[in-house]
Order: sequence, then structure tokens, then C-alpha cells
Amino acid sequence: MNELQKRIVEIKKQKNALLLVHNYQIAEIQEVADFLGDSLELCRKAQEVKDADMIVFCGVDFMAETAKVLNPEKKVVIPSAKAICPMAGMLSMDVLLDAKKKYPDAPVVLYVNTLAEAKAEATATCTSANADKIVKQLGAKQVIFGPDKNLGYYVQKRVPDVELIYVPEDGHCRVHRYLGDGETAMKLKVENPGSEVWAHPECEPEFQDRADYVLSTGGMVKRAKTTSAKTIIVGTEEGLIARLQRENPDKTFLPAKDYAVCGAMKRITLENLYMSLVGEEPVVEVPKDIADRARVSIERMLEMS
Repeated sequence: MNELQKRIVEIKKQKNALLLVHNYQIAEIQEVADFLGDSLELCRKAQEVKDADMIVFCGVDFMAETAKVLNPEKKVVIPSAKAICPMAGMLSMDVLLDAKKKYPDAPVVLYVNTLAEAKAEATATCTSANADKIVKQLGAKQVIFGPDKNLGYYVQKRVPDVELIYVPEDGHCRVHRYLGDGETAMKLKVENPGSEVWAHPECEPEFQDRADYVLSTGGMVKRAKTTSAKTIIVGTEEGLIARLQRENPDKTFLPAKDYAVCGAMKRITLENLYMSLVGEEPVVEVPKDIADRARVSIERMLEMS
């Protein structure tokens, strides 16, 4: 560890703070995490928080909001108020409420990559690790689904009897869309015989169809430990590769395309993480009426998972 990492660990202990870190954070932040995971794993961990006096969330805005919703009595801090997920901002309340009026009998399943006010209108939330399971368990013929249309494609293939109504029509992750149809990844596979290609469910349908496996980041972490392939081409934000390589030093992990970087995730640095621990800010707040309703949809997801 470098000197700043050591200071972060020290002050974290002094303040009895729990550091939750998403897989897309830089390696140096991953290394000081109390818990490192994907959106579903972090939701579960946030739900289990008991003894910590403060939660510091190294992820983007909607993730920190979720931690606050599940821990209304605790102080939740995000190191950068500028860590704002573009996808979460794509779903406007007008579009969501209009869909609910047009399809009053359709349950609403929203990706956790949404703001708390949207979650407050959902029947259940979902993650890329459980979206198909949540939709199937609801047993409805139509489901309002958003904001990621590519995740919807992934779900639709697995639950073909359910009609998904997308809100908005073309919600997406800019990073995964940047990976394109997977052509670069497939060229890398040819150059590395015996390799595997993994695509995240947020990737474009063409990439999903060409990949050997379509996996959430948590799924990628698990498969990395069991696959016999020595080279893996990873179709998601490049931050995950640091974790995969650290935990599986006998294998080689290549990005499906260079520069697949989430600018919002990278707003968080060791420096502003340290300052957030010292100053205990920026503090994440969610209005009680929104938090109470959003908590229902999040907890329903956790129960169904």
C-alpha cells in the first residue's frame, strides 16, 4: 500500500466507517475496500450494515442513494458529488409515470441504475445478475422495464413470454455501447486461441450474441476462478480487470476494447476518498417519503433473489 492508502485505512478504523467499493473503481481504491462487489452484492452488504457509524460509498450516485435508502439512520458519504451515472439520468419521471398510466396492470421492474425517485415508482428493482429471475417471478404478461434496453434484450431472450415495455426507448450505458458489436473482442479471440470472450448484459445485442458468456461483473468474478481458459477477453468497464488479474494471477485478462472507461466512476480518487473520510462529506440524502417507497422495491428484489 502507498502512504495515502495507509492513511485511508487508519482513519476508516478511527471513524468506524465501512468502505463499500464497486468493481469499476481504480485498483488502489479496490485494495482498501471493506467490501468489493457488483451492484447486487453491494445492495446486500448495505442491507446488512449494523455496526458501522458511517458508510463511504465508492461508486456512482444511485449506488450511494441505495445504501442510504437501506440505512436511513446512518450517515452515507460519497467521495465525489460529480460521480453521476448518465444511464440513471436517462429515465425521466415523466416517461416513467406516462408508461404506468398507459399500462396500469403492468408491474414496473427498474434496474438499480436509477435514481431513488424512480425506484419509488417500481414494483421491484433488479441488477444485471438477477433481472431475468425478477421478471419471471412476477408472472406478468407485460412488464415496464428500464432504463437499459440492452439488459432488456438479455432478459427478453430468457423470458420470451413476457412483453417488455422499455422506459425510456433507448436507455443505455455509454461505456458498454462503446464496446460496439464485439468485433474487436472477436479479433482478440482469434489472436489468442483457447480464449473466452465475456460480455456484460449492458453490451449491445450483437456483442452478447457473439460472446462465449454473458455475465454480470459478479458473474465474471466467479467464472474467472473456474474457467480453464488462460486468456479471457472482458467486455465491460476496464476497472474490473484489475480485480480479475489480482485474484487470478495465473490467467490473463484483456479488455474487449481499449479505453472502456466510466468517467463517472473515475471521479472518485484516493485523494477525494481520503477527504470524504476526514470531512465526512458530501453526505447523501434521500427525502423520507421517496426513501420509504424506494426501499420496498429494493427489498423486494433482495427477497426474490
